[in-house]
Amino acid sequence: MNVVEVADQAYCGCDMPETGNLLSVDAALQLGLGLARPIEEVEEVALEAAIGRVLAHPLHAPGPLPAFDNSGMDGYGVRRGDLVGDGPWHLAVSSRIAAGDPGYSRVSPGSAVRIFTGAPVPPGCDAVIRQEDVRLRGDRIEIATRPGRQENIRKRGEDVTQGQVVLPGGVVIGPKEAAALASCGMGKVGVTRQLRVAILTTGSELRDPGDALAPGQIWNANRYQLRAALSAPWIALADLGAVPDDPRMLADVVREAAATADLIVSTGGVSVGDEDHMVNVLREIGQEVIALKIAMKPGKPQVMARIGAALAIGLPGNPVSAFVSWKVIGARIAEKLSGQQAPRHARRLVHAGFSEKRNPGRCEFRPARLMGRDGSGMEIAEAPHLAFSARVALLAASDGLLLIPAETDTIAQGDLLEFLPF
Repeated sequence: MNVVEVADQAYCGCDMPETGNLLSVDAALQLGLGLARPIEEVEEVALEAAIGRVLAHPLHAPGPLPAFDNSGMDGYGVRRGDLVGDGPWHLAVSSRIAAGDPGYSRVSPGSAVRIFTGAPVPPGCDAVIRQEDVRLRGDRIEIATRPGRQENIRKRGEDVTQGQVVLPGGVVIGPKEAAALASCGMGKVGVTRQLRVAILTTGSELRDPGDALAPGQIWNANRYQLRAALSAPWIALADLGAVPDDPRMLADVVREAAATADLIVSTGGVSVGDEDHMVNVLREIGQEVIALKIAMKPGKPQVMARIGAALAIGLPGNPVSAFVSWKVIGARIAEKLSGQQAPRHARRLVHAGFSEKRNPGRCEFRPARLMGRDGSGMEIAEAPHLAFSARVALLAASDGLLLIPAETDTIAQGDLLEFLPF
């Protein structure tokens, strides 16, 4: 299997000089990250409540791991000094030690101890022989091969020494991080408080799924995709629903949200139509407002603003445009706000399973499907050359986003392209 990994980085890899009044994706992302002020408040919670939260500070091991020498196998603990001359050797089994046994005594000369995985290794024992490698003869064992020094013994502190940094601050506590915290005995953990995020969708035409539609109305896809995208233990989500295309009502909703939220995420109203009010509303009530025209497809129009202590991000209204804009730019900003430090994102190279000519100028994030592997073992991605900014079914059937660099005018079958899996 041939998998080519792409070096992880904060930005999309589509940096290019600004074209006319279009801003590169990387430059737009850097602007957003520059506005983001990470949460500083720390909460101490039980370990079970910390799963999925952001670790506030580096974890220094309070003691060594393992805490004592222990057996790495089910077998027999021996003193190598007793194995004199040529084998086989015969030793009496003097005692039995299992994991969790509270006490043990030194191994007597000329004897062995029955020992199980994880059990403490008694003083004097300097090797554990696997039970498969001995013959049991009554209360004695026969050993045919001399074991190596410390063979099958996990030494005290060989995994972690006391005071060693086990986890850096700013990581999301997932399965492996939870295992490390538990192994170090951390019953309580310091985490950054949850990021308070308020979401709203704009548009007088929006109705909730299940409601009857009048002519010209549509069901509100963006509300539910934002709920799903922001459903994480490190986020406290407030869903403000749909807001009609009324600038005064929109301003009131955003102003009220900014009083309690760290981040406000909206969809719609960021283009140049008569009913696109979000940019003007943010200019009216915000302090730092950046209306963006980004050299990306989809997701060209976006807006960012500071409103007091809150940061607002305005995404396009088309569902696929909103999805891509959030995944490429918005989600990175939310991660920084939450206190996450340089989070890693899965990115890899694939071969194009299609060929086409295209107009250069914008970095394209195209929904794509993986279609198996070629003769070299590389994955093949197919992506239709269609107008897809509103094609939600196409997005749902995709495995990830194919990145087509802004300067690319021709894609040939088999070309290497970057792929962001969902």
